Amino acid sequence: MYLTVQETADYLSMPVTKVSALVLQGRIRAIHDGEQYLINQNQFTTHFEQVEKYRLMIQEYLNEPIPDDIDVKDED
Repeated sequence: MYLTVQETADYLSMPVTKVSALVLQGRIRAIHDGEQYLINQNQFTTHFEQVEKYRLMIQEYLNEPIPDDIDVKDED
């Protein structure tokens, strides 16, 4: 499914100017139909999967209990 720059900005929760800049830089793949840029929505699937994976990893880390403090004595 192809989205316009405005629809992509809404989909990614980003400003339209940022999406336009990323398209012009080539960081977001798009085709130009003569009037506007069209962006394939499927190219963001991997990005969202990675974000979800990292979110779960961070959540697991934060939920890990803090170990008890070991009273370590210096033997000097």
